[in-house]
Amino acid sequence: MRRDVSAASQPSPPWDGPVSGPPAAPNKIVALLCEELRNGGILGVARGVQEAARIIGWTVKVFDAAGTAAGRDRAAAEALAARPDGLMVVGADARDMQARLGPFADRKIPIVGWHVAPRPGLVQGSPIAMNVTTDPQQVARVTAMAAVVGSAGKAGVVVFTDSTFDIATAKSRVMAEVIRACKGCALLEVRDVPISRAAELVPAVTRELLERHGARWTHALAVNDIYFDYAVPELARAGRAEESLALLSAGDGSSAAFVRLQARVFQVATVAEPLTLHGWQLVDELNRLLAHAPVTGYVVPVHVSTLQNIAFDGGPRHHYDPDNGYRDVYRRIWRR
Repeated sequence: MRRDVSAASQPSPPWDGPVSGPPAAPNKIVALLCEELRNGGILGVARGVQEAARIIGWTVKVFDAAGTAAGRDRAAAEALAARPDGLMVVGADARDMQARLGPFADRKIPIVGWHVAPRPGLVQGSPIAMNVTTDPQQVARVTAMAAVVGSAGKAGVVVFTDSTFDIATAKSRVMAEVIRACKGCALLEVRDVPISRAAELVPAVTRELLERHGARWTHALAVNDIYFDYAVPELARAGRAEESLALLSAGDGSSAAFVRLQARVFQVATVAEPLTLHGWQLVDELNRLLAHAPVTGYVVPVHVSTLQNIAFDGGPRHHYDPDNGYRDVYRRIWRR
């Protein structure tokens, strides 16, 4: 575990992704269907897509589903009416979106996604040709291992998850398995709190956990940093010493998480997604589909952001953005 966590913590990992592919398909219109732009991860990917689109020469039209079923219906209908050359689905669940994506598939509009399924790559039974993401199970495994290593095998853990998302359920299951396998650790509980209701529910949940578990609660693992946005104020109000409770997140590496890391305020690690890089990858994968070429299937390696490496790879700008020259690589591929 020490070896794996150390490897995932190394700064400036070298580029190991694609180095060749089709040149830029000119003057394309792309629909960007976002689950909820208030979510920092989704917003970061959207910004990455827009940055890459300016380089490749595409027009991006953004549609925000606002995290509701009615919003997904509306956003999908508006995206289809825009008559795009390609579609990107960011943050929505592929199974839930299946019927809404049918009309795009019928028109042979290529589709790629981000965080739409529990695994990277092809989404089985869906018109989504590529799910761009780090490996969620490896993200979860490394996050839990970091807690075990940091506690010298004595962590008392609460796991925060959201069962409405397959990817979150998969992450929390793996984290729980790692903690259970640690003989000196204790899995205190897995708490299911909808991300969409985190602001409303997490403060009271945090107070309840403090009362129930007391000093036995030494580590919190979460499928997303957003839980800690609302847990930290309650921990401070309760007088919990910062060194007595360590927070580790298995995504997405929000700006608030990086601020907490730098300030040493409870959070000790976030296994951050390279959101901007994933935006560039979405553009590249869609460009390959438009050229009738296969997607790359590339999966970015897992990276643990901590106080020790936060000076690198975008940390001073409060996000994870690998210093490995990926933008130059994609520009060469696209002949841009």
